[in-house]
This record gives sequence, structure tokens and C-alpha cells, in this order.
Amino acid sequence: MKKPKWVVEKEQAKKADAAATVWLFGLHAVRDALLNTKREKLHLMVTLNAQNKLADAIQSAGIAPEVIDPRKFKPPIDPGSVHQGAALEVKPLDWGRLTDVAIGAEAPRLILLDRVTDPHNVGAILRSAEVLGASAVIGTRHHAAPETGALAKTASGALERQPYVRVRNLADAIVELQGMGYVVLGLDGEADATIETTLNGQKDRAVALVLGAEGPGLRQKTRETCDALVKIDAAGGFGSLNVSNAAAIALYASKDHD
Repeated sequence: MKKPKWVVEKEQAKKADAAATVWLFGLHAVRDALLNTKREKLHLMVTLNAQNKLADAIQSAGIAPEVIDPRKFKPPIDPGSVHQGAALEVKPLDWGRLTDVAIGAEAPRLILLDRVTDPHNVGAILRSAEVLGASAVIGTRHHAAPETGALAKTASGALERQPYVRVRNLADAIVELQGMGYVVLGLDGEADATIETTLNGQKDRAVALVLGAEGPGLRQKTRETCDALVKIDAAGGFGSLNVSNAAAIALYASKDHD
């Protein structure tokens, strides 16, 4: 009996995911990946200079590097990438399901991203999330930045430590979080209320902050599913913030500073 087309496509997608690898580059990103015991490392390409700088991390990872003359160093990454003589092929990290990262902290904070596709923005958000103590950053499987070398380099090591989970449907994820007791706030520059006023008296609650791509912002379905739409209190009408800056400020504003 012939399998239905959707079954075949699902099986093919599963095989593709299992076979997927990522090339990380740059001394900082490569060092942090080498030191991450949860990261499956496949192939390390380095110049002699980079090998010397990464010697401790290489030894810790127990990986045999391929040492290449700087003039012949051409890893399979974008030619314009600043690799600093180091490139590491790895398997993507598996942080588990939404429930695995959403439960546990005393007053957890999550960042949800609605169609934020720029890896530099997501990398910067992961970095801020780590610094400001977010439990995880949640994106979608489609129309979201996947794990890439550019994302890892911008995250400056945070990709190895800060959970980045991608879900099938963002609205479903929001409903699931609401069922866990989260208050879900969508960032919207046209909203009437600020984060601070909306969370007044309930900053000990679990909070999820939803940010959309610059320009289109949150999708209608996302807006409708959030508990409330909020804005960052700005000093003047000078335009909107970059999404990564907005994520950092929103995360800070949602915390209890008393």
C-alpha cells in the first residue's frame, strides 16, 4: 500500500533534520562549542594560530583538528564570514520541548519570537536572554532563524548555554504557556499600556514576552492570543527599537527590581 504524500514528506523532513549539521566559526563561538559537553562535534578546521589559541578547548573536547595553511583555509561557510581561522561542524542542540524549558524557575521569563528571521537579531536576543536570566527563547520551526554560524557568532557563546526552542505553532505555544500559568504579553508600539503598568503587583508571575519582526510586527493570530498588548515606554517619537534591543529592555522591565 502506497504511503500518503504527507506521510512521505514528514518522514523525509525527519531524515533531513537528523542529517542536519551546522558550521560554527570564530574563536569565541568555536571555543564555547568545544567546551559544551552537550554539543556533538564532528569536524574542526583550524589554522595553526587558531589551534594555539584554542589548545585547551581542543584538548577538553578530545577532538583531532584538521590544521590548514591560512592561505588555503576555505571552510564551507559564507566567504565574507569573519572566521578567525576556526570552523567547527556540529549537530544542532536539542533543548527538548516547551515544557522542558518553561517550568522550574521561581518567576520564569520567556522570550517568544514571531517571524524574527535575522540570525544576528536572534543571536543578540539569546545573548541578552542569558545576561538577564530568561529561561528560554522560543521561535518557530518555519519563518524563524535556525541555528547558524552567524547566529552563534552574534550570540557570543550564549547559543551553547541559553535554551533556544523552536515550536510548530506560536499561537498553540502561547495557549500552552497560559495553561501553565504564564501571563503572555505581546509587544506593540501602538499599545496603550506599558509592561510595568500591566505587570504592576504581579511581577512574581511567570511572564512570556512576544516580539514580532521589525516592520510587520506581531501577526493577527498572535495578537489575539496574547493576554495583553504592551509597549516600551519611550522618551519621544523617534521611531521603533531594533527587535533585539526591544527584547532586552522588555525583559528587564518585566523583572521585579524592588
